[in-house]
Amino acid sequence: MSSSPELPAVDREVDARGLNCPLPILRAKKALADLTSGQVLKVISTDPGSQRDFAAFAKQTGNPLVAVQDGGREWSFYLQRR
Repeated sequence: MSSSPELPAVDREVDARGLNCPLPILRAKKALADLTSGQVLKVISTDPGSQRDFAAFAKQTGNPLVAVQDGGREWSFYLQRR
């Protein structure tokens, strides 16, 4: 997991701003199902608990969390479809 400025190319984006757990994860799960292996999903969330949630989600599902952007009050999570 990196937070470097080199972010992966995004195939699909989900805006989960203003949504609280578990909605950002549920939206991500649904969007990942529509992607093919190797494609990248970006999820934007304002839920402070989403950092922990997305790390656990990536571990449980085997979809790597390839990058996280911390914008202070807003986070971007980059998940790669396994």
